[in-house]
Amino acid sequence: MSGLLGARDCPGLGEGSGLRSPLAIGFRKPLTEAQFRQLFGNAEEEPELPEEPRWSGLHRLWRRQASACSGSGAWRLLQARLPPLRWLPGYRWKAWLLGDAVAGVTVGIVHVPQGMAFALLSSVPPVFGLYTSFFPVLIYTLLGTGRHLSTGTFAVLSLMTGSAIERLVPEPPGGNLSGIEREQLDAQRVGAAAALAFGSGALMLAMFALQLGVLSTFLSEPVVKALTSGAALHVLVSQLPSLLGLPLPRQIGCFTLFKTLAVVLTALPRSSLAELTISALSLALLVPVKELNVRFRDRLPTPIPGEVVMVLLASVLCFTSSLDIRYNVQIVGVLPRGFPQPLFPNLTELPGILADSLPIALVTFAVSTSLASIYADKYSYTIDSNQELLAHGVSNLISSLFSCFPNSATLATTSILVDAGGNTQLAGLFSCVIVLLVLLWLGPFFYYLPKAVLACINISSMRQMFFQMQELPQLWRISRIDFAVWMVTWVAVVTLSVDVGLAVGVVFSMMTVVCRTQRVQCLALGLAEGTELYRPLRESHKFLQVPGLCILSYPTPLYFGTRGQFRRFLEWHLGLGERGKTPKPDGPPDAVAEPVRVVVLDCSGVTFADTAGAREVVQLASRCRDAGIHLLLAQCNASVLGTLTWAGLLDVVTPEELFVSVQDAAAHALERLELIGPKTCTVWV
Repeated sequence: MSGLLGARDCPGLGEGSGLRSPLAIGFRKPLTEAQFRQLFGNAEEEPELPEEPRWSGLHRLWRRQASACSGSGAWRLLQARLPPLRWLPGYRWKAWLLGDAVAGVTVGIVHVPQGMAFALLSSVPPVFGLYTSFFPVLIYTLLGTGRHLSTGTFAVLSLMTGSAIERLVPEPPGGNLSGIEREQLDAQRVGAAAALAFGSGALMLAMFALQLGVLSTFLSEPVVKALTSGAALHVLVSQLPSLLGLPLPRQIGCFTLFKTLAVVLTALPRSSLAELTISALSLALLVPVKELNVRFRDRLPTPIPGEVVMVLLASVLCFTSSLDIRYNVQIVGVLPRGFPQPLFPNLTELPGILADSLPIALVTFAVSTSLASIYADKYSYTIDSNQELLAHGVSNLISSLFSCFPNSATLATTSILVDAGGNTQLAGLFSCVIVLLVLLWLGPFFYYLPKAVLACINISSMRQMFFQMQELPQLWRISRIDFAVWMVTWVAVVTLSVDVGLAVGVVFSMMTVVCRTQRVQCLALGLAEGTELYRPLRESHKFLQVPGLCILSYPTPLYFGTRGQFRRFLEWHLGLGERGKTPKPDGPPDAVAEPVRVVVLDCSGVTFADTAGAREVVQLASRCRDAGIHLLLAQCNASVLGTLTWAGLLDVVTPEELFVSVQDAAAHALERLELIGPKTCTVWV
């Protein structure tokens, strides 16, 4: 309301005032909640059924199971759990097959060097990154609902896995290990990584069994983006020893980033000039190629495989120049052919790794679901968050039997798959074919690949995560609270660790939601001129205001955290406090305060109420009755109304005082005021 433009008294409701009150309109008679249900029924309640015999609950359960086990029910269940049964019959072979094939081959080519690079980030030998780029992709193709999602090794999960492995299986002091000791250490670390994948997969399957896919809504977009952006900085710093050729132990725990920087700066004079040169040349090729792929994605038929080109050039250079012998350059070495023998993880380690598996499972689910939702919205289809839990849970669980480390959807390869023309999950099969060729026949060609090149691939793949910080100015303009959530999460991830930062971000995000529910205002409503709508009095409209009538709206859930605020607002508006008179915050400054006779409480914004909130409403109704104020409730949903009823509302309020709309309640209030005595209305702006 900009200010008082004018006020005039009118002789009565609807008598020459130019405003149509509900009494003058002549619409239907106001309906109470009970009358509305009697006339139209209650959509939220099931129709009344004949009385069932004893053990009716078991009988209903048996009928549901029997219907699910019928032929049509079993087929629907099978289609829900195996999505290819739904989309494969409608697959457009001529239009989609070429795009899926090209996209799958392109992603498979990227998976090979990226998988080996992320394996080193996970503190396991490079070949296990190839296993993790094969089995999870194959399983997600059969179980996933994201048509444009690419799964496999992910930098954030690899970083979290590597930190956990370094703590669970630390390298002996000194680091001078023989070949046999190095193999034993690698075998222990591979077992620990597989146990982490098994634990995270089991947790996601448990979440699927409990239908907890809704948990994805608690991981807001600012939290996920800040998490991945902060983890990208951890990846960059953790790869500095490999870039510089420094055989330094990996730092673990909180403040890892700063401890790693301190150790690297101390050991900087011992850097290997050969590996530093290889790293500089690799980044000089990879970074511009990444930029070209982004800027000309619409013109290029497929992204330029800069990682593959760099791997081939570096391998040839190292082989022809004998860099591993002459300058002691660290190389990948032998990549075993074929697949590892299936091995069940050691369950004795499972209780000790659950604390590490839980954040890994949450990050897997959060990143995968949010990424799948982005492309589902873009291409107009839907995903099932609970089915995504099943897909990633089974993917991690089964792949752990083949010595794979934790995996999820990946930002970089998903973007490549979409840019290359991928249409469905079938592209994952073509990707698996490329990785299979490397595992069976092409592995020896990577023997001389310098590990410094893999570190550069790790860093260059973080480009998309680093550039998420460009969204901060826009986020500041849209929502300061979301900006604060982003910054708090990012600072916590960078300064502490990825898993602790995730916990801090989620808790802070939920705290902002709770705080926002406690910052709302109780709005006074009035009948806008020329309409039948009741709008807040602060808006720039002409209103009909009737002395003795107060219409209030409380637009937030009513629970233990807001009950005190609710009580203060209502006391202030109704004059139930110490002053004993009704304030006039929204009316003319010189208006004479008149005691409230009838109050209408609009509960449409109260989405839920707990025991404390319901008791507060009952106490308010009792105080209004003692003060001679007639309380009417409007637009209570079934859940809130049920809670209020159990709290004893009907002991102080009759069913005739519960209405389905504010208009009905206001019309009833005006009738009641007319019975009390003729009133004049005031029109003000």
